[in-house]
Amino acid sequence: MDAFVTGLIQILIDWGYCGLFLSALVAGSVLPFSSELVLVALVKAGLNPTFCILAATMGNTIGGMTCYYIGHLGKTDWVEKYLGVKPEKIIRMQTFLQGKGAFMAFFAFLPFVGEIIAIALGFMRSNVWLTTFSMFIGKLLRYILMLLALEGIINLFIG
Repeated sequence: MDAFVTGLIQILIDWGYCGLFLSALVAGSVLPFSSELVLVALVKAGLNPTFCILAATMGNTIGGMTCYYIGHLGKTDWVEKYLGVKPEKIIRMQTFLQGKGAFMAFFAFLPFVGEIIAIALGFMRSNVWLTTFSMFIGKLLRYILMLLALEGIINLFIG
């Protein structure tokens, strides 16, 4: 990691729950960022794990919904130009999502395809409330499982 990213992560850690929310929001959007480092650091620093998970989940869901609204705008040339997502990928994802609907937003936490799922659901004008709810549940479970796994791994080595 370069000094800028390390410094940014440290600032977000210093900001506590608000910093975690912001890091998760950025990570949930189309910008590459890892909120997991901030989450683990804050839990290790003694902040309440439940509040940390909720802050991360809310931020990440809002970030993911920015992808939904980008798709909702329907400007495929913007998506390709600014996000680097080819229209063919969105069309393939829309075909895959056809008939499955907003509940597929549950999988928006997946690396590489999560943003495409959210963008495609926006293009398809899926129900915004079901999309948000499904996305929130998927991201919540991901953060819970990720924190449990990382806590276990860290305890193995630090004990």
